[in-house]
Amino acid sequence: MSTWTEVPEGSPFPATNLPYGVFSYDGEAPRVGVALGGDVLDLAPLAAAEGLDGGHVFESPSLNPFLAMGRPAWSAVRSWLVELLEHEGYRDLVESHLVPQSEVTLQLPFEVADYVDFYSSQHHAENVGRIFRPDAEALTPNWKHLPIGYHGRAGTVVVSGTEVVRPSGQRKPPDADSPSYGPSVRLDIEAEVGFVVGVPSPQGVAVPTSDFRQHVFGACLVNDWSARDLQAWEYVPLGPFLGKSFATSVSPWVVPLDALLEARVAGPAQEPAVLGYLERQADWGLDLSLEISWNGTVVSRPPFAGMYWTPDQQLAHLTVNGASLRTGDLYASGTVSGPESGQRGSFLELSWNGTEPVTLADGSTRTFLEDGDEVSVTAWAPGADGTRIGFGAVTGRVLPARP
Repeated sequence: MSTWTEVPEGSPFPATNLPYGVFSYDGEAPRVGVALGGDVLDLAPLAAAEGLDGGHVFESPSLNPFLAMGRPAWSAVRSWLVELLEHEGYRDLVESHLVPQSEVTLQLPFEVADYVDFYSSQHHAENVGRIFRPDAEALTPNWKHLPIGYHGRAGTVVVSGTEVVRPSGQRKPPDADSPSYGPSVRLDIEAEVGFVVGVPSPQGVAVPTSDFRQHVFGACLVNDWSARDLQAWEYVPLGPFLGKSFATSVSPWVVPLDALLEARVAGPAQEPAVLGYLERQADWGLDLSLEISWNGTVVSRPPFAGMYWTPDQQLAHLTVNGASLRTGDLYASGTVSGPESGQRGSFLELSWNGTEPVTLADGSTRTFLEDGDEVSVTAWAPGADGTRIGFGAVTGRVLPARP
């Protein structure tokens, strides 16, 4: 793609990316924009000036109206933007609608209808199994037969930069006779990739893996904050609940699938063979490189390409029972971890359940999160024409528990 734009080298948002978000500026109502270098392209007035069909959706404080328009509209708008950025004659028009990112407030990019979180990294699942079930098989018997997941809380999904209050709840260490109540002392993160649904599906109708691209608009970064001590006491027999539902952070930019076509890779070979509805019809593994920073120190670089269950399989599984999709549904990959110790996507794994403290750049050590700690997750992918595109960051700082 040849373009007149002058995006700084190393920016996550070259013209081959064009991720969507929602921003507010100068006291005006929030509306839809696209990240371009260090700026936000204000789509509503640009679409009005160009007479773009359906351009009114960009006046919304949410991506949902645009998401609901479906793939033909998503592709048409991207083609329109590419044309504007390729032809010098549009330069003055486009530049008149650029706003510096440093001057805007980024909002939650879409209204979250439902939130589902999967458990799709074999390396993460095996690490957790070895930590908590050292005398048993690392993977549960069902793990390679279906994408395990849980239904989360949509109302506590927050945009990057939102501070996270340390949750309180019931805890019962293995050596305690009875549970106690108090702030979590084993607060953790999970670095994940989320997928945003645009086109809904009817209840009672399963979505096949082949229809992934017709329903899913794009991807974002997710930090599924986790209170491991609350989770350990509550999760038998029904799974995650209060240990997860207090906060889930997402990045403010949603990278469209069209920007990730060069990042597609084949998913790992699956043995035993999966059931028919989970068979992959296309390559939707993604070559994404994540990076986790803890108080400014890079502590892990998890690779996403090796995730055992791919997002098309996850979509097929979450609808196979007839559960409907809604515009704004978010489903996340689960913790992304690789085979090496420096590729683990949670602090539970990095500190091996608190037995191997992590040393930060200032010389301090950590096992789980302390009040005031800040965590940031970023990710990069190969883009078109040999470029490198990014997701921005999902960041959060821990506040003390409230009385």
